[in-house]
Amino acid sequence: MRVGHHDVPVTNADRIVFPDRGLTKGDIVSYYVGVADHVLPHLRRRPFHMVRYRNGVDGEFFHQKRVPAHHPEFVDEVFVQFPSGHSTVFAIVDNAAALAWVANLGCIELHTWSSRVPEIELPDYLLIDLDPTSDGQWPFVREIALVVREVMDELGLRSYPKTSGATGLHILAPIKQELPFPEVRRFAKALAVEVERRVGDQSIATTTWRVADRVGVFVDYGQNARDRTIASAYSIRPTADARVSAPLLWDEVHATEPAAFTVETMPERIEAVGDPMRGMWKSPQSLVSQFERLDLEPPS
Repeated sequence: MRVGHHDVPVTNADRIVFPDRGLTKGDIVSYYVGVADHVLPHLRRRPFHMVRYRNGVDGEFFHQKRVPAHHPEFVDEVFVQFPSGHSTVFAIVDNAAALAWVANLGCIELHTWSSRVPEIELPDYLLIDLDPTSDGQWPFVREIALVVREVMDELGLRSYPKTSGATGLHILAPIKQELPFPEVRRFAKALAVEVERRVGDQSIATTTWRVADRVGVFVDYGQNARDRTIASAYSIRPTADARVSAPLLWDEVHATEPAAFTVETMPERIEAVGDPMRGMWKSPQSLVSQFERLDLEPPS
């Protein structure tokens, strides 16, 4: 496949990846090339964590942090040292050809860090992940999302919602790369606790960390830690119906349904409503002055 100025080999293009939808590997690669202009702003300069489904969504998958040694020159890389002493070299997906290349490797999902090269210890967004603990809680997810927005608005944080592509909803706030992961997580935890307080019912919204003790939707702040990843905007998810993590307009949240956004429907949606996250990375906000508003000690 010719992608931009590069030839990208697509092997076994007819292999079925989503049996229920009849979608092939070639369909997946074509989808990503088609939405590249919208997805790449979320991927650029981020360590890319590979989750490879070489035999479709019904087959086994495996995680791969290290980029294959013999990768094309249009796929960049970054060396990362872990606190354990181990290290690896992640891929960097900066262009449509690199996006097609990782899709051909079986990377149905696009998982990245919340930081960018060269400042990989400093995240550039804060995330609240609304994660249902049982079936039937999606109406609560939508309700809680509006409370998250309210709190972020009061803190001067621009917020952008998207379906997770599975059962939950992600709310991202672009921030300046000035605080390390522990400080961003500390702030996110206080924000989540404030959301829980305003909802006022732990059977609807909870920050309870122990899974067995949760009843309501988990207002998850833990994804703000180092080496955690989420599926990026426009990422396909390994659901039977080939759902996509879909950016939303805030006006849509109260009535949206995750099943509406799939590999097959997303191109038409983009044509109709554009990209709700367009330009979100241009004006990041500072968290430093907002810690005291959540009764936190300012970062040292």
